[in-house]
Amino acid sequence: MGGMKFRTLRSIVRFFMKIIADIELHGIEKLPKGNVIVAANHLGRLDTAVLLCVIDREDIIMPIAEKYKNHPIFGAIGRAANGIWLNRFEADYAALRQILARMEQGGMLVIAPEGTRSKTEALQEAKLGVAFLASKSGYPVLPVAVTGTEDRSIVENLKRFRRSKIVVRGGDLFTVEVPKGKGREQAMREATDEIMCRIGALLPEKYRGVYADHPRLKELLKN
Repeated sequence: MGGMKFRTLRSIVRFFMKIIADIELHGIEKLPKGNVIVAANHLGRLDTAVLLCVIDREDIIMPIAEKYKNHPIFGAIGRAANGIWLNRFEADYAALRQILARMEQGGMLVIAPEGTRSKTEALQEAKLGVAFLASKSGYPVLPVAVTGTEDRSIVENLKRFRRSKIVVRGGDLFTVEVPKGKGREQAMREATDEIMCRIGALLPEKYRGVYADHPRLKELLKN
């Protein structure tokens, strides 16, 4: 899969996104050059397109739901972005190992810890996959919050020929360490909560969902 194809895809995506959306960026300059995990909330179908618009790198590692493999648009995006097809409904360890193998060659993993689009349009409980990948790879995590990509409002705006206002906010880089052995599961859960609370702290209140009352999120908001 050549880089050319990915660049072409990205310029097509950017072209369409310019027509239908106005994307506002905050703190994305914090995106480092080297190996990094971009962990973002997952509100709507356009989240991936938005991230492709704002990220200028070509060494992207992107897991994509298996069910989109034959989709005319998302399937094409997945192939051009050299995506890793992921069966989201179970803990897909084969896919996690495949992602890790790709990460060992370096790059930028773009992933939604929640795994699927939020039905409530607010944060849902995250899976442990991202904490696992962060601790195994040693890649730092950049929390990113996206708002305005809710399918419902995008469709509504398209019907009215209105551009959607999408906001992307980057937080501060941090590293995840999960000790081996006893209490590892608990440490993974805590690392996962840390990632989600850092995303939550970048989101307006109504988007914080199941993490809204988390003590760690409250602590982050105080600081």
